[in-house]
Amino acid sequence: MGAIVPYLASTWWLIFPIGFLGKRLAHEYRKSQARRRAYELEMARIRSAASLEERRVAEVNADQLRTALRTHDEVDERWWNYEIDLATIISYPMLVDVREPLTRDFHKAKARADMLRPPSGVEVTDPAAFVEYRDAVLDYSSAFDAAEREARRRKQADFSPIEREALERARRLVMIAADEAATPAERQAAYRKARDELDGLIDLPSEGAQQLERSIAKELEA
Repeated sequence: MGAIVPYLASTWWLIFPIGFLGKRLAHEYRKSQARRRAYELEMARIRSAASLEERRVAEVNADQLRTALRTHDEVDERWWNYEIDLATIISYPMLVDVREPLTRDFHKAKARADMLRPPSGVEVTDPAAFVEYRDAVLDYSSAFDAAEREARRRKQADFSPIEREALERARRLVMIAADEAATPAERQAAYRKARDELDGLIDLPSEGAQQLERSIAKELEA
């Protein structure tokens, strides 16, 4: 104890550098804490902004997906009206002639859009998948527009006069076959004759043909 007192007495001046060093360390610590808090606040702001942007992009994509689905349905509806109206298809046969490039492009575009269409109720979270589907729908719509315009322009011009007469007879027969006011036997006979007239000229859309056949068969059974 006696040795410590003289030592403390001779080193009292160390209080000042130690105190200065302590204050400096405390100051640096407060600065470090302040920088850390500023960094955390900045990161929180960035995360919040990113989250808002993600939600905004998701909402935009959801709107765009609804638009793509609606366009897909609208083009399907336009084509469906041709598929089930066999008389109209006979008037514009190019729409079922897959030898025609425009017709072939339309059917290929439809198949691709149908394949990429997301199932009902399924959320599309992959941006690349959404863009691929959206572009497929746009191609489908454009291809159908081009094929429809050309089919309506050309009508039956690609057929000879004799073939056009056969097409017109088939068109009238199909209208009789679709007429529910005719007897089932008349409808069936008209449909068979129409198929004979069209043999080697055009292939009727399977959906419309099957629908008409089911209707006739139902009446015959009744």
